Amino acid sequence: MGCIDLLPSLSHCIETVAREEFWSLVNKYMESAQEDKEAAMNIELLKAFLESTDFKKLRRESEEYLTQQRAVKFIVYWEEGKPSYKMVVTKATD
Repeated sequence: MGCIDLLPSLSHCIETVAREEFWSLVNKYMESAQEDKEAAMNIELLKAFLESTDFKKLRRESEEYLTQQRAVKFIVYWEEGKPSYKMVVTKATD
């Protein structure tokens, strides 16, 4: 199964980015003339992630790095039938 990369910023927290990606995928799926199984799986993954995640915790974790001008990426994926994530932090941006 696939994974989804979400890139929060100081102006768009992880929850906002996840919601925007969810609705973007839903809109593309609804406009599509044919069934897209991968898009449907990603929609289901983001829906479960949005419903089960402690976003206060994720905001605290990511904002610490974002305020240091470091890039943060959340990789969301299924693990044992539940949505899971991994946070990746990269070097400070110029």
